[in-house]
Amino acid sequence: MRLAVVGHVEWVEFARVDSVPAPGEIVHALETWEEAAGGGAVAAVQLAKLAGSAVLFTSLGGDELGRRARTQLADQGVHIRAMADPSPQRRAFCFVDGAGERTITVLGDKLRPSGGDTRLPWHELAGMDGVYFVSGDTAALRLAREARVLVATARELPTLRAARVDLDVLVGSGEDESELYRPADLDPTPGMVVTTSGRLGGWARPGGPFRPAPVPGPIADAYGCGDAFAAGLTYALARGNPPDDALALAARCGAAVLTGRGPYAGQLTAAAL
Repeated sequence: MRLAVVGHVEWVEFARVDSVPAPGEIVHALETWEEAAGGGAVAAVQLAKLAGSAVLFTSLGGDELGRRARTQLADQGVHIRAMADPSPQRRAFCFVDGAGERTITVLGDKLRPSGGDTRLPWHELAGMDGVYFVSGDTAALRLAREARVLVATARELPTLRAARVDLDVLVGSGEDESELYRPADLDPTPGMVVTTSGRLGGWARPGGPFRPAPVPGPIADAYGCGDAFAAGLTYALARGNPPDDALALAARCGAAVLTGRGPYAGQLTAAAL
């Protein structure tokens, strides 16, 4: 299969703490690390682990962090198709508390890929079995629609609304206001709308409720669960799984991420399938 992600990358500094500091409080980190992450990066690596490789259309900063992000993702099996942005690489800071919950602060504007940048080989999307759209402009989204299966996140509703493309699946959240989709938000209406609800599983329209997957180990870190879920859903639908089976595999991807440090250590692999 040929799979791709259109989306952004962030360089994230993680700090594991007992609890997120209250206003005015000082806390000590139990562990720190940093790596390229963000929605586009997490989904692309998850697809690469399931399918052997994946392509990421993105925009990377023209600084050292942008170069480090490119190298890391390439080492993780991702083929990078990146715009060179003169801005610094977007960064983020993430607390991971004792329960594994993540609290994120982003630094700088989201570096979205643009379908109008003719230096990128956008024609490759026409041959893709599946594409997950995380972020980008309307031109990038319309080019992504050339793939056989197109999944998109509800985090980018303004772009989806302006582009007016047929989405096979829209993935949103019932717990995050920024990812909440309401009927009639988009025209045309997506073929399927999936709303996740963490430990409760979620709801698909059409389809109804689906259960969460068992977490295959102690909970360590919730960062990246949602994008791993969407990547797993894209993978399963692109290989022809019926919706119920695709949702079950996606739920396994989301649950697996909970067991690892950061977004990658616990990700589901082809061998685990």
